[in-house]
Amino acid sequence: MAGPPEKSHLEDLLRTLAPQVLGALVRRHGQFDACEDATQEALIEAALQWSSGLPDNPKAWLLSVANRRLIDAWRSESARRGREERAAAMAPPDTSLPDPVSEADDTLTLMFLCCHPALSAPSQLALTLRAVGGLTTAEIASAFLVPEATMGQRISRAKQAIRKAGARFEQPATAERNARLGVVLHVLYLIFNEGYAASSGDSLQREDLTAEAIRLTRLLLKSVPDEPEASGLLSLMLLTDSRRAARTLPDGMPVPLADQDRRLWNRGQIEEGIARLSSVLGRSGPGRGAPGPYQLQAAIAAVHAEAASDAETDWPQILALYTVLEALAPSPVVTLNRAVAVARVEGPAAGLALLDGLDSSLGKSHRLDSVRGHLLELSGSFRDARSAYVAAAGKTGSLQERRYLLGKVADLDSRGTW
Repeated sequence: MAGPPEKSHLEDLLRTLAPQVLGALVRRHGQFDACEDATQEALIEAALQWSSGLPDNPKAWLLSVANRRLIDAWRSESARRGREERAAAMAPPDTSLPDPVSEADDTLTLMFLCCHPALSAPSQLALTLRAVGGLTTAEIASAFLVPEATMGQRISRAKQAIRKAGARFEQPATAERNARLGVVLHVLYLIFNEGYAASSGDSLQREDLTAEAIRLTRLLLKSVPDEPEASGLLSLMLLTDSRRAARTLPDGMPVPLADQDRRLWNRGQIEEGIARLSSVLGRSGPGRGAPGPYQLQAAIAAVHAEAASDAETDWPQILALYTVLEALAPSPVVTLNRAVAVARVEGPAAGLALLDGLDSSLGKSHRLDSVRGHLLELSGSFRDARSAYVAAAGKTGSLQERRYLLGKVADLDSRGTW
């Protein structure tokens, strides 16, 4: 047994192993809902026991515990229903590693299983974020802007629907795979976003999630190398993640994009992201349509990455890209981002005008109040800006975001400009 791991290393290890263990269980036993419950129980037990030292083979340990939990649950259910024959005939749990499927195959197959057509699109997203992304129910609820209890019920119903549909743990045929691909990409996008801007906790960003999202997207691209949106999504992730080192101060306080030291941006990620995006946008031929949403977002990130400073950023081009994105894939978040671009090009009053209709959809999110406070401050409406920052601080679950927003309030108070 290895020595005690650091807490962050243990969390990263469990997050990486979770979909592999779940995939192995579902491949061996079927019954996704029962296997997911057993995997979660094994992860909880590992979190308690591994703090004093890692086993020699962590994956085999998790599989052994999850198998035991699964078999115990089935035996209990069999006894309750009087199925003695099935319980007596059940073989003891197999603690060996599953064979001979690669980790990559299991992870991708699990992703496509969670995106089964028997589920609604929101349920597909929620289940995949839980099973593959390792996000908690609270984190998924935050991404969907719904109560945690509502999301818990949605995930539970999704697992039951997978079982009732008799879904098999195998890669879908090409046509069905393509039909599920959009949801898979969306899940990877949400996993990355939760890592890039954590919805809760004492850290602004979670490198474990962004790294896992990038890893899984690279795996997906190996199976669909000619899919432009998959390449666009990877480009977006690389270009966005390239700013990680500049996004926080040593004490964890967020640094706005305009104030970041761009010398800290990861040039290797920027070069790869731009190269990938350029190769996708440069494709032509029959069946090739206009760039999709991920390619457009990657193009926006590329404009930021290519600017030597905030003052040199081509905001008119960014605004044009957001306008196309909003027409192609309208959403309140896209409108919120476009409002920032409009403010940079046409002034804060024009940006504020775009925020008026967003309260019904983004009213529970701190981001709307944060952007509103920023634009109000730029326009000279300091009292209203202060109120917006206070509202935003009260809504965010991120301790660092709250510190930053309350710092904006304190700055306005110290200036006494009203």
